[in-house]
Amino acid sequence: MTTGEPHTGKHTGPPKRRAPVVSTKGPVLSLVINTWRVSLLFVFWHFVSALVWLRNHTSLPKWLGGDGREVGVRLWTIAWLTFVWVLLWGTVSWANVIGGVVLAIAVLTVLPLPRVPVEGRIHPLSVARLLVRMIVDFFVSSVQIGWMALRPGRPPLGAVVRVRVAIKSDMVLTLAVDYLNLVPGTMVLEIDHRRRMLYVHVFDVRSEKKVRAFYDQVAYVERMFIKAFERDSEWHPSPYHGIDEDFHHVRPIEPVDGARPAEEPDRTTGRSDRGGS
Repeated sequence: MTTGEPHTGKHTGPPKRRAPVVSTKGPVLSLVINTWRVSLLFVFWHFVSALVWLRNHTSLPKWLGGDGREVGVRLWTIAWLTFVWVLLWGTVSWANVIGGVVLAIAVLTVLPLPRVPVEGRIHPLSVARLLVRMIVDFFVSSVQIGWMALRPGRPPLGAVVRVRVAIKSDMVLTLAVDYLNLVPGTMVLEIDHRRRMLYVHVFDVRSEKKVRAFYDQVAYVERMFIKAFERDSEWHPSPYHGIDEDFHHVRPIEPVDGARPAEEPDRTTGRSDRGGS
């Protein structure tokens, strides 16, 4: 060490070389590992090939559906009927589960339900937000109606209000109507299928603020259901869309002479043509 240089306590010699990595696997173990990898790749390749062959050479039963979305609805129906069957027996067993599946398939085959157009896609996060909002609205509306029933004074003024929604799918429209019916204070009395018009009985419309709150609620429900199930960028009309109109012989709407045509709802802003009655 040279005089005057600080002592760092570190060794300043040449760097040590790392010892070469020597495999501890013997030739037999290496052969077994390589054979396992090749076998796994062989099995996976033939499994995928079998799936492709089945898709090209097999077809699903007609009652199960024509596309993936309808098949999903049918499978969900089978699972739900099986669940109800097990609940009725009160015991979870293989016999009850298999019996429920067989019974559900028999019901869908012998007593088929009308085809429901399955359109759009499901977005779980938007659905979760919608469910949370529905629970909040349920409790808030229950407290408000309870207070209206207990407080002294004149009873609230109810009315039937007309509101138009920009929901395309009949299934999504049914879910939106169920949402409004589950929340206390609103009850859908009539649905104009062609014009997408709802006639809703509102519990309290004594002021303009109450009416505006109702319209804001419907606008939120409309916007969230479109965002959760039928966004414009993902909308794919089902081949069965409008089949109920043909069955019931629904005629197209003919404009009245001198009447102004109804404005189409704006799907981008979530606003729609509404009027009160």
